[in-house]
Amino acid sequence: MSAESEPRLSAAPATGLDDETALRLLRDGQLEVAGRLVEATNMTLYCSVRLGGLAAACVYKPVRGERPLWDFPDGTLAAREVAAFEVSAATGWRIVPPTVYRDGPFGPGMCQLWIDTDPEVDLMALIRSRQPALRRMTVFDAVVNNADRKGGHLLPLIDGHIHGVDHGVSFSAEDKLRTVLWQWRGKPLSREAMNVLARLERDLEQGRLGRRLRELLTLAEVEATWSRVRRLLDTGLHPLPSQDWPALPWPPI
Repeated sequence: MSAESEPRLSAAPATGLDDETALRLLRDGQLEVAGRLVEATNMTLYCSVRLGGLAAACVYKPVRGERPLWDFPDGTLAAREVAAFEVSAATGWRIVPPTVYRDGPFGPGMCQLWIDTDPEVDLMALIRSRQPALRRMTVFDAVVNNADRKGGHLLPLIDGHIHGVDHGVSFSAEDKLRTVLWQWRGKPLSREAMNVLARLERDLEQGRLGRRLRELLTLAEVEATWSRVRRLLDTGLHPLPSQDWPALPWPPI
């Protein structure tokens, strides 16, 4: 894996760190494991990361702790999580928290900024809502071919922003979209989404995003990502649930 380069983002996360600073901290800081999130399918470690006078909590998922899957190549989930962040950064929507690929106490893996959520938010009500942030997330999920958008993978913040996490089973070259967010199925994409998709298409063809994804994914997966963007632009519609693949993740929360 090549060294991380820092995408330019305009907004600061709820941690108080701007994203460029968070990426530098995650990439270069000293990781210390504090515990394990036992409900996670793959090894997911809650850590602190420190660099000079900076410190933050983060999640570290080492490649060696990934459970083999029948439909994704072994040892690739961490890179897919980083690829999801790169797409998120390119959209400007800040859906995925700052995420890097780095070495750690248990070897190389994904390291992502920990996000504290708003405990007052009812996840079931949020899933059924039509918040603009969720509509953007459905477009993002269609682009990255997210096979596991559970309700528990939504992180609502006190300021109203909504992050999405756990993108290890994304970017398959085969259509595998599974999500709890089907409110806009078959509906026209917003003008904002169409503008973002047009920008993504250019960035995938000849920009930084295409180069970065080719470092993280197979060429077939990068080409499939471009094809999904092109299909969304051609139809101008949110995707419909597949007739050949389960439309909902399990469990949904």
